Amino acid sequence: MAPEKFIIEVEPAKAAKDGRPSMGPVYRSVFAKDGFPSPIDGLDSCWDIFRLSVEKYPNNRMLGRREIVDGKPGKYVWMSYKEVYDIVIKVGNSIRSCDVDEGDKCGIYGANCSEWIISMEACNAHGLYCVPLYDTLGHGAVEFIISHAEVKIAFVEEKKLPELLKTFPNASTYLKTIVSFGDVTPQQKEEVEKFGVAIYCWDEFLQLGSDKQFDLPVKKKEDICTIMYTSGTTGDPKGVMISNTSIVTLIAGVKRLLESVNEALTLDDVYLSYLPLAHIFDRVIEECFINHGAAIGFWRGDVKLLIEDIGELKPTIFCAVPRVLDRIYSGLQQKISSGGLLKSTLFNLAYAYKHYNLKKGRKHFEASPISDKVVFSKVKEGLGGKVRLILSGAAPLASHVESFLRVVACCHVLQGYGLTETCAGTFVSLPNQYDMLGTVGPPVPNVDVCLESVPEMSYDALSSTPRGEVCVRGDTLFSGYFKREDLTKEVMVDGWFHTGDIGEWQPNGSLKIVDRKKNIFKLSQGEYVAVENLENIYGNNPVIDSIWIYGNSFESFLVAVINPNQRAIEQWAEQNGISGDFNSLCENSKAKEYMIGELAKAGKEKKLKGFEFIKAVHLDPQPFDMERDLLTPTFKKKRPQLLKYYKDVIDNMYKGTK
Repeated sequence: MAPEKFIIEVEPAKAAKDGRPSMGPVYRSVFAKDGFPSPIDGLDSCWDIFRLSVEKYPNNRMLGRREIVDGKPGKYVWMSYKEVYDIVIKVGNSIRSCDVDEGDKCGIYGANCSEWIISMEACNAHGLYCVPLYDTLGHGAVEFIISHAEVKIAFVEEKKLPELLKTFPNASTYLKTIVSFGDVTPQQKEEVEKFGVAIYCWDEFLQLGSDKQFDLPVKKKEDICTIMYTSGTTGDPKGVMISNTSIVTLIAGVKRLLESVNEALTLDDVYLSYLPLAHIFDRVIEECFINHGAAIGFWRGDVKLLIEDIGELKPTIFCAVPRVLDRIYSGLQQKISSGGLLKSTLFNLAYAYKHYNLKKGRKHFEASPISDKVVFSKVKEGLGGKVRLILSGAAPLASHVESFLRVVACCHVLQGYGLTETCAGTFVSLPNQYDMLGTVGPPVPNVDVCLESVPEMSYDALSSTPRGEVCVRGDTLFSGYFKREDLTKEVMVDGWFHTGDIGEWQPNGSLKIVDRKKNIFKLSQGEYVAVENLENIYGNNPVIDSIWIYGNSFESFLVAVINPNQRAIEQWAEQNGISGDFNSLCENSKAKEYMIGELAKAGKEKKLKGFEFIKAVHLDPQPFDMERDLLTPTFKKKRPQLLKYYKDVIDNMYKGTK
């Protein structure tokens, strides 16, 4: 029986012509077969999203934070939609009284909190461009963004003030007003004022426009509401201009999608806000929640306390990046292995039974209700007990982690794909479709998608297994890169945005991301190597937390730097009578041999070519991180920086293997 197909063809394939490669058929979601959902009436801008919810749900809980009582975290305390609205109006009047007008740029810098959303809504109200300043990019990038976007006023988390002050005097060319979410010290006031910049603490700023009332400008759909700078894996950050249209179109598409799979958002939904609001993924999810009058609770900003915040808030929808889900997975694995034989045997039996039923096509709540109740309910409770959807985005989620969570989390685990330029969610896998494991699902019902062949990498969009660069068309697309028309022209061709990612259509209409177009290099024997594809294959082993593969055109083989999984390596060492802590095991030549053997097994299983096998490895106990500038804030590898950082290690691997 042919699998159910979740896409429909809207335009036929095109052969290669005039130097342009061939393009596969254009598809859209089956949930949009009669056309894309139109944005909700009266919803023309991000301001309307909030304003209409205030009218409909004035007393609903909107923003919550944990109360600290005697130094201990207590319950969540909430502000209603109406209470937030009243403060937003005050903040807007205060902004305007600082000589900031429609179309000016307003920076927001700091971790997610109520004041972040309030400042953002004040920008939406007055037609200002909201420009998030990255938490993780360091003062060099913050200074670049302030100057490039010509940011006039900035809202800043109290503890980020010292970081912001490092951008002076250069930033003060544009930046004239700073507002702290908390207090300001006399020294900070003095330091800023000598550059001719005004600085206010939050309460003081709220009073600034108290005797003034500014009219709200009329906002149009095509107006830009935010410029989001994406870190990029090379070069300066790019300012992605996002219009009101993009966000309201996306909301209509997400609404249609969730309703089509019986998972519609309701005003009882609760969201934990901890992924950075400076990224599009979290920003649009929070807009969707605001649109439904639902509740958003903020974490305390410490990843070690995240599970505790989840337990207190009891979210119904949990969004995560793979790194967080990997942590949850490792923690659960540890608990299982230390649970004693009987418990772990019971767990493994329940797991195998439910997993078998899911693969057979049973819905997740029917696959094994008894196992859910007796064995897996503890996992559910660990996530607060109310989660019905876990959504993973920003980077690929390892299949073994995804399938494990699908069995034990007692909720849907969905993987999505999108870019800042496509306003986040462009693809998302569907609930109760086990065969979508390891894919990003079909398109969301507000975009058209096609694959374009990449002949130099042997990807053919017209072959029986269609593969090629993922191209997206639709109203959710960005309005261009700010002040970089040249870069916009590179990626926008005939209305299609070229993502740079290589996708492969699956028989059911879901998409699998298999490679990245630019990450390709040539070995000395003239063979091309598509490195992301190999990293996905090799990285699928639970022994590996992360892998970076390198090869160059003076050498005939590949080498890799690996962050091994600590638990897996320690278990292997124990079984093989090898002593030493994690750091010394990473130095151990036997551990390296073991790792090369594991990679070779995967290579054989996937029938890789000889030159795609890895001949030497370096095991680094310290994970690739942002502190050493090896990852972007969305955990993509910065390849030029990795090469620079590990240069000596690579030279030694090549020398030692000859």
